[in-house]
Amino acid sequence: MAVEHPPATPAGDRSRIHDIGYRGYDGPRLGRSYARRSLYSQSLRGAYGLGRSVKSKVLPMLLFAVMCVPAAIMVAVAVTTKAHELPLSYTRYAIVMQAVISLYVASQAPQAVSRDLRFKTVPLYFSRPIETADYVRAKFAALASALFVLTAAPLLVMYVGALLAKMDFAHQTKECAQGLVAVALLSTLFAGIGLVIAAFTPRRGFGIAAVIAVLTISYGAVSTLQAIADTRGSTGAVPWIGLFSPITLIDGVQSAFLGGSSAFPGGSGPSTGEGVVFVLAVLGLIAASYGLLIRRYRKVGL
Repeated sequence: MAVEHPPATPAGDRSRIHDIGYRGYDGPRLGRSYARRSLYSQSLRGAYGLGRSVKSKVLPMLLFAVMCVPAAIMVAVAVTTKAHELPLSYTRYAIVMQAVISLYVASQAPQAVSRDLRFKTVPLYFSRPIETADYVRAKFAALASALFVLTAAPLLVMYVGALLAKMDFAHQTKECAQGLVAVALLSTLFAGIGLVIAAFTPRRGFGIAAVIAVLTISYGAVSTLQAIADTRGSTGAVPWIGLFSPITLIDGVQSAFLGGSSAFPGGSGPSTGEGVVFVLAVLGLIAASYGLLIRRYRKVGL
């Protein structure tokens, strides 16, 4: 009886099929909201170097300390001398420290978006259940939150110190709340401007220089023009010139509606009517920043 043999394996063919246990994912699908929250939290942590190298933590933590130390010194002086008022108002603090805030934005806005552009990882984000608006909102909210932490922390130090010095509770609470509203506006505005500038260059160094130029040089130019207008007696033009710099925009809003004293030459802050224009300008810039970011990432996400 003939016996059937299996087909002979060709000489040299040593291929094998191994089952190494790969299988499809059958767990819960967390969706866009989870991805958006994760991107927000990671971007916020990254703004202070958390979860990154020690080198990445140095500058943001140093700037945070620089923001808080003057507030702590003022508190110590107020408590020691038993003063009835703080040396500097809550609404003025961010204006005085605007150079530090600008440097923080210049260092962290490119870190938030430029690396994704440089290494072309943006399309990878959009290959997951996340859309352009989700990416922009997460990055915008993260940088604005990081800036709010930077600018609100010294105000809270001042507030606690004022209460320890037994200053009037109601008065200090009102002024601190006004200062927090002002720095919330400032944080949102600066975050939008910084991200728009950084999103148009994948080179971090160029982004840093451009952000510093827009935030710092514009403030110097506007302050100079305001001083010239005040010297020549054109006091009515001083508030309108303030529309052309982000920091003077915030100064105008808080001096018109939040009880702040204006840093404009001659103390000629905007009137209530002019203050409305300042508020609209701030909100318009924030909305324009968001719109430009959406438009930018619709192109680079392809």
